[in-house]
Amino acid sequence: MTIATVMVFGVAVFAGVAAITMTYPVRARSDLIAQADAASRRLTTMVDTRRFTGPIPPNDGVQMQQIVDSHGRVVASSAGLAGHPPLTRARPSGGDSRVSDRVCLPRGCLIVVGTSNRSTAYGPVVAYAAVREPFLLRSSFLPMLLFGFSGVLVALLAWGAWYGVGRVLAPVERIRYGLERISAVDLSLRIDVPRTRDEVAELATTVNDTLARLEDAVARHRRFVSDASHELRTPITALMVRLEAGLEERSEADWRAALDDVRRLSDIVQDLLLMARLDAGVTPVTERIELGRLVADEITRRSWRLPVTMEIEPGVHVSGNRLRLARLFTNLLSNADRYGDRGVRVCVRRMGDEAVLEVADDGPGIPEEMREQVFERFRRLDHTRSRDTGGSGLGLPIARDIARGHGGSLEVGDGPGARLILRLPLL
Repeated sequence: MTIATVMVFGVAVFAGVAAITMTYPVRARSDLIAQADAASRRLTTMVDTRRFTGPIPPNDGVQMQQIVDSHGRVVASSAGLAGHPPLTRARPSGGDSRVSDRVCLPRGCLIVVGTSNRSTAYGPVVAYAAVREPFLLRSSFLPMLLFGFSGVLVALLAWGAWYGVGRVLAPVERIRYGLERISAVDLSLRIDVPRTRDEVAELATTVNDTLARLEDAVARHRRFVSDASHELRTPITALMVRLEAGLEERSEADWRAALDDVRRLSDIVQDLLLMARLDAGVTPVTERIELGRLVADEITRRSWRLPVTMEIEPGVHVSGNRLRLARLFTNLLSNADRYGDRGVRVCVRRMGDEAVLEVADDGPGIPEEMREQVFERFRRLDHTRSRDTGGSGLGLPIARDIARGHGGSLEVGDGPGARLILRLPLL
């Protein structure tokens, strides 16, 4: 940043200085010539009919004036040039009545302009007017001063850019150092947020929020691995015990129990695979689906412990994957069938621009403080229920992930029992 700033600003400054050093002397000499020319022309009109009886008075601020006849003799002059020879030997020629010259004397250089007049009281004469050339025009001091000042200015700019950018990037360096100290083993550390209330402070806040989400994701991942290992270990252990017993007794009941354990183990593995696909964000093939018909088909496809009452509004269409939406509904219905007492009610309707599916049972319900925890993986509300006979704790989390994957939501509603409400965008 410093090099780029110095390069751009330095080129602009030195180009400007070079332009000034080339144009200023030309413009200044042009102004001096114009001043001397005006004085010289006025002087020629002053001697048209009369002679000067003394020194020539100043004219337009010009102090040095001379009138030189055709023989090169000074016939009149200002007080400062009394007794001096002509300022210059240059005379108008080629039909031009005006001549300009630059004369350098020990005391400095002069810009001299002469104007000829053939009919004056002195006869044919040339009226000369001279102005002193400033010191800066005849020396290299001005370019040296300008280039030197520009160099100092560019150097100060370089220091300011280096210091300013360093001050701006110092908090970023502290953020980088703080992130370097954080490892996957301990994600609880956070970055110090500066009190500047600027973009760097917002960056630090965003980094801390990202670290918090990362820590939560890692914690959920570790908890998921632990719970999955425990869930898989239970049916595998039971299966081994039943197989060992079956080898000795060869009873049909033991073989059927072992088969049930294998099926439960298969269900858990299938749930884990589906959750892995959902976490990976794999996009399934979608189609136009009538939600009421899909619900009716899934209800009649299997036999349920409790009677199911349907309130289905026809013509409620959504866009989604048929297999995943069917899995979502069967998870909700299985949960209601497991915890209900006398029956389950299923309702499909449209509400504004949403399709709403409700699955309600008349069981003990879900406490309000636990309504979000039931969507955590491997979370069960009935802690006294055995893992061998209950669900795996993945049904509702899978259902919510599928709902979110379809741009919808799944939440627990109020009711005497458990009431799960699915909302999907209406097609």
